[in-house]
Amino acid sequence: MGKGGEKGGESGEPEAQIRFYTWEEIQKHNVRTDKWLVIERKVYNVTQWANRHPGGSRVISHCAGEDATDAFQAFHINPTLVQKFLKPLLIGELAPGEPSQDRDKNSQLVEDFRTLRKTAEDMNLFRANPLFFSLYLGHIIAMEVLAWLMVLYFGTGWITTLILSCILTTSQAQAGWLQHDFGHLSVFKKSSWNHIVHKFVIGHLKGASANWWNHRHFQHHAKPNIFKKDPDVNMLHIFVLGDTQPVEYGKKKLKYLPYNHQHEYFFLSEILLPFLIPCSHTLTPTHLCIFFFHFGHGWTLSDCLKASLFPSYWEGNLSALLSTVHKSQFLESHWFVWVTQMNHIPMEIDGEKHRDWLSSQVAATCNIEQSFFNDWFTGHLNFQIEHHLFPTMPRHNFWKVKPLVKSLCAKYGVQYEEKPLGKAFVDIVG
Repeated sequence: MGKGGEKGGESGEPEAQIRFYTWEEIQKHNVRTDKWLVIERKVYNVTQWANRHPGGSRVISHCAGEDATDAFQAFHINPTLVQKFLKPLLIGELAPGEPSQDRDKNSQLVEDFRTLRKTAEDMNLFRANPLFFSLYLGHIIAMEVLAWLMVLYFGTGWITTLILSCILTTSQAQAGWLQHDFGHLSVFKKSSWNHIVHKFVIGHLKGASANWWNHRHFQHHAKPNIFKKDPDVNMLHIFVLGDTQPVEYGKKKLKYLPYNHQHEYFFLSEILLPFLIPCSHTLTPTHLCIFFFHFGHGWTLSDCLKASLFPSYWEGNLSALLSTVHKSQFLESHWFVWVTQMNHIPMEIDGEKHRDWLSSQVAATCNIEQSFFNDWFTGHLNFQIEHHLFPTMPRHNFWKVKPLVKSLCAKYGVQYEEKPLGKAFVDIVG
């Protein structure tokens, strides 16, 4: 039960009553119709506001009934500005006798992680290098221009088609990593600038929906590898993942597919990736139609539009061009799946355990050894641990914060896993 108190202002008139709450009471407010969360010991009722949350209602709902301080810091590049939106939602504070962390979390570990984050801020590791991202975008656009110039001068013969497929596959994969940077607000100081360029890269270069990406991806970051909260491991009965789900399905005798062969039909799923992704999340038929238009055909339409700028388009080569686009889309789907899954699928996948931010993120992620090729090939997602701990940090700074993260993990016995690229691929199938 919340406790009330009053403070007297300078005029002698009582200020607004401050209510105090215990963790026991706060943790009860974690359902769809009643959602509270705690940020820096202040208690907020986000039940009505969740639907207006720019990052989607689900991501904020997943933190209901918990201390969301670290998640709040991780996702917002200007927390002071966001506090203005939170102010009307404030309903009280933690009672003075209550710990800042809920559910018996290691308070010293939490404080040390927050100190690490402050150290990273003081080192300017959250400041992006404009030249890095300019060159990165430039090399993507250069590949696209080169591809279509080849169509203009060499037509669509089989040799040209093969080269075009490789070039477009590479440009599309790299555009995927770049949109990821802007989506996480890690390039510009202003959120609005990041959102604008994100929509351009993911919409024009990738043919996907920025809103759809935000809705899914932030949930994944908030609760990685947590069933019913991370859409990336909600495979809608296509795969059974982790150690507990196969046992659960076995006890219930649920068998939608021959799971003992899932390592084999995993390769087929890569081909069907554009159609499987919407199935891995609960969507209405309307959402599915919108998704298929934006994601399944958006890139093809975009490339057709670009292709129409060239005379070869009017010379009966449309089918050949579309064939090239689909070949590169097929190849890119393999690239995307292997890179994005190697950091998570072999790691712990289970139900909600209410861990602290550091422990929950490291348990669900692993790193791939650093090299110039690995950095480029994965879009720096080989630093998946650092990326998950600090989503808004520009990727070119991950290697600088890595030693600090490893040191903190070693201090508290949190396993920090890093492996070669080849082993990471093998572990997916394993």
